[in-house]
Amino acid sequence: TGTPSATGAATPSSSATAQNGAVPDALRAATTPATPTGTTTAKPATPAPAATTAAPAAPTAAQTEAAIKAQAVKGLTGIGWAPAKADEAATKVAKQYVALNCSTPGAVDKIVDDPDQPIATCGDDRTTKYVLGPSEINGSEIADASSGYQPGPNGQPTSIVEVALSFKDTGKAKFAAVTKRLYALQSQPPLDQFAVVLDKSVITAPQARAVISDGRASITGSFTIDSAKQLAEQLKFGALPISFALQTQDNITPQLGEEQLRIGLLAGLVGLLLVVVYSLLQYRALGFVTVASLVVASVITYLAVTVLGTTHGFRLTMAGVTGLIVAIGVTADSFIVYFERIRDEVRDGRPLVAAVETGWKRARRTIIAADAVNFIAAGVLYFLASSNVRGFAFTLGLTTLIDLAVVMLFTHPTVQLLARTKFFGGGHKWSGLDPQRLGAKETLRYRGRGQFGSAGAQRPPATVGSARVAEGKAQA
Repeated sequence: TGTPSATGAATPSSSATAQNGAVPDALRAATTPATPTGTTTAKPATPAPAATTAAPAAPTAAQTEAAIKAQAVKGLTGIGWAPAKADEAATKVAKQYVALNCSTPGAVDKIVDDPDQPIATCGDDRTTKYVLGPSEINGSEIADASSGYQPGPNGQPTSIVEVALSFKDTGKAKFAAVTKRLYALQSQPPLDQFAVVLDKSVITAPQARAVISDGRASITGSFTIDSAKQLAEQLKFGALPISFALQTQDNITPQLGEEQLRIGLLAGLVGLLLVVVYSLLQYRALGFVTVASLVVASVITYLAVTVLGTTHGFRLTMAGVTGLIVAIGVTADSFIVYFERIRDEVRDGRPLVAAVETGWKRARRTIIAADAVNFIAAGVLYFLASSNVRGFAFTLGLTTLIDLAVVMLFTHPTVQLLARTKFFGGGHKWSGLDPQRLGAKETLRYRGRGQFGSAGAQRPPATVGSARVAEGKAQA
């Protein structure tokens, strides 16, 4: 709630009980048994037994409830409640106090916090129970709160850590009335305490040691600088002024997660098959280089994910699967850029071996630039986005590095070797690098021995016989 509440009802002292709470002074007095005295016999030879003291019995739930009710009635009548009304409210809050177990998760969340009624609640340490009276000062009445060392009479800071609290004009009179009433109850602890409540939990419950009429209070105790700073921030800002309402509720089972992961992997497989089909239709036999490169990249990615899962606890989520699917397109894009550069060089009339080298020099810059952009985007997402997006960013960055390594260390060397074969180097129509099919320019190039031919056409094989006939014709 973020509102300071006066402890008009009974609040516990610092003596802990076995019921995860604290026993008020009145309860301790009511449940402490009389100390029995020792007795002696008539036989002088027998030594008299020493006096023994029985261990005090733990208070029963009924005794605790009765003691809490008595102090609650006293506190409520002290703030002007009618006896009948105070008795009814005290009976209810005493039962709540006995039933409350602060160590139970969610126990505080179930408390109904009515600022006009006394409530039983827990401290923020979840070990101490409190009975609080109605709220008397709202958190909006606080003007400021700060922490630091308490100044001494000469203005120099002392070693005492304090939380300085100031109230607005509307809260000064209210706080003065509260401290006046509590200061008069110094001999009746814990009725001289007032509680500060945030989100139904008591964050502090100091005693009133003076009547404060100027709206400036100082809270001291066993504070450290950090704990005082935290309390000051809680007093100053309070709870967030928002509330949540349940709109929809879905129960997600592990089977549903497995199903989503299976569908994601299936989508990735379908995407991979479509890339393979496109590569074979577009580049014919050269498309098998794409298939082989994708297989190599997939194996390296699988090994990387497995090793990271073993050594660093990496787990493949739906976001990670999405990153792997996107990586298929990133890898295929690198191959397309490279192959199209080679085809451009072949169209310009270069021999295939020269076209591969020249095309690689031009494609390499484009591939590195594209992968660098993807890697930077993955890095930004990983460091700035939420944890759900980090899985996508990590797999995208990992596969981008793998794509760059595969293109440079596998795809390009493989194409270099294929360019020297008769099937690809000769420009077979199913190779994907047929000069005529690509529309290569008909440029004349010197072939030696006074022969010229088009760069796009295949050179006919020369034989010894044909060379002699050509030489004879030249002599004639």
